[in-house]
Amino acid sequence: METAEAEMAMATKLNENTELSMPIRNLFAMVVGAVIGTWAYFGIVERLNTIENKLLLSEDDVGMNTEFRIKWPRGEMGSLPADSEQFMLIEHLAGELDKLAENIETGQAPYDQQQTLTLEFYKDRIAALELEVKEIRKDMMQMVHDMNGMKPPSHSGH
Repeated sequence: METAEAEMAMATKLNENTELSMPIRNLFAMVVGAVIGTWAYFGIVERLNTIENKLLLSEDDVGMNTEFRIKWPRGEMGSLPADSEQFMLIEHLAGELDKLAENIETGQAPYDQQQTLTLEFYKDRIAALELEVKEIRKDMMQMVHDMNGMKPPSHSGH
C-alpha cells in the first residue's frame, strides 16, 4: 500500500509549477525530434495532396478523352479546318471525275480527241502516199512501155 500512497503523493505534487531537471542536450534532441516529425508529417501530407490532385486531373482527362473518342467520329464535336479543306478538295475531284466520265462516254475525252486527231492525220497521210505510189507505178509502167515500144494498156489496173 505504501506504493499506492507514494504514487498518490507524487501525483498531487505534479502541477504547472513542478520543476523538471533534464540535461539540455536531451531537451534539444526532443525539440529537434518534434520538428523533424512535424516536417515529415507535413511533407507526407503535401505529397499525398499532390498525388491526389494529379489523380483527379488524370481522371478528368480520361473522361474528356472518352467523350472525344465517342463524339468525334459521330461529328458531334465539329471538324478541323484541314478536314473541311479535304472535303472541299474531294468534292472538287468528284466533280472533275464526273465530267471526265461523261466526256469518255460521249467520246469527247481529251485523250480520245488527241487520238482521233492523230488517226485522222495518219489516214490523210496514207491516202496521200497511196496516191503517190499509184502515180509512181503509173509512171514506171509508162517508162517500161516506152522503152519496149509497147502500147500502154487501156485500163489503169496496174
